[in-house]
Amino acid sequence: MLVLDATIVNVALPDIQRSLGFTATGLSWVMNAYTLAFGGLLLLGARAGDILGRRRMLLAGVTLFTLASFVGGFSQSPGQLLAARAVQGMGAALAAPSGLALLMARFPEGRERTRAIGYYSAVSIGGSALGLIAGGMLTQWVSWRWVLYVNVPIGIALIVVARAVLPETPRHRGRFDLLGAATSTIGMTSLVYGFVRAATAGWSDPETLAAFGVGVLLLTAFVLVELRAESPITPLRLFADRTRSSATVARLLLVAGMMGMFFFLTQFLQDVLGYSPLATGVAFLPLTIMLFVMSRVSATLMARVGMRALMVGGLTMSTAGLLILSQLSADSSYLAVLVPLLLFGAGNGLAFVPLTAAGLAGVAPQDAGAASGLVNVSQQVGGSLGLAILVTVASAGARGATPTGTTAAEIAQHAFVVGADRAFFVSALFLAATVILLAITIRPARATQAAPVQEPELALVD
Repeated sequence: MLVLDATIVNVALPDIQRSLGFTATGLSWVMNAYTLAFGGLLLLGARAGDILGRRRMLLAGVTLFTLASFVGGFSQSPGQLLAARAVQGMGAALAAPSGLALLMARFPEGRERTRAIGYYSAVSIGGSALGLIAGGMLTQWVSWRWVLYVNVPIGIALIVVARAVLPETPRHRGRFDLLGAATSTIGMTSLVYGFVRAATAGWSDPETLAAFGVGVLLLTAFVLVELRAESPITPLRLFADRTRSSATVARLLLVAGMMGMFFFLTQFLQDVLGYSPLATGVAFLPLTIMLFVMSRVSATLMARVGMRALMVGGLTMSTAGLLILSQLSADSSYLAVLVPLLLFGAGNGLAFVPLTAAGLAGVAPQDAGAASGLVNVSQQVGGSLGLAILVTVASAGARGATPTGTTAAEIAQHAFVVGADRAFFVSALFLAATVILLAITIRPARATQAAPVQEPELALVD
């Protein structure tokens, strides 16, 4: 349900924009409000599960997520929808780590746990694929509001079944790092707001500068808080290892480019090529299929060729796909989209598993939970920050586009394509930087040693 929620809403974005009157830049907050709350509070949610009980936090998170979905479906303004999406993210942050922890506690180390992780990963990939199709079906056949309402029966059923079959875990003493959670979440939100604000008001706008200033100050405060906190939500010692810290930064950059690709390509397919929401969901299936297939291949090859080769090779393919997308025009056919989707899906499929393994390599047992949470946090934060930057780039490109066409609609369409092409190109730069970073910092010998790690698929990587 949590993985599905990102893709199911993504397909509905054009309809949401028309229904509630979102601006082109404001539309990005439909995604960012969810991912920022999810990523910013994820580690705090994991800590809450350890202290208060994991089943209790799973039920609390799913209940909050379900209620927010129900309320969000009735939204009559952008502000109402964004508030509901933020509360959804809070619920997801409570539910996701506790659900995974309960799964790991239920199955002992060895074959049973490996099979459980395999099912968990398949559900994650299946959730993203189902979201694309379900989002298109619900938006086209009923209303975009049902991409939110659909969570209600699922959530209620999950609450009933979880109460019946899941055991509660014992409570543990500990403290909540509320100050760390607040400074990191608000600080990152301020940075994202600064980029989105710059897209419409410019870089010299006082509100833009204030947002960046607040973001930098709060993130600096976050680091200082974590250095002194008795139970930090992000133990900074995790960044002492070069492989783990490089993998964290690489994941952030990768997801930054990936979120932009989904955001702009969804609008291109519907607003430029004239696809229906359902056809748009189906159009993305080649990417999902390649992602699923190549992630299985990657898990098999990792022990033989090493993590660095898979990550560098895979992300080079993804970079090539984004560069091809940066050449789209209003006259492009689906073939011009299909080839990049296949490259991007294959490349990310090869890279995701070893990239997650690198992020968890050599982690001490007492830091396993925090390290796994950090993998998820880098993904959510990377998506939010990257999308904000790419929206700014696209807006600047659209404003500078030479008017082409005879009608206002044709001129607007051409401006959107020019802006989207700029965003795809910057997304490619994100991934190219990731390739260079991994090629320089990941040692082949170290990667081979880290390959047998069993935890890589614990994260919601898909």
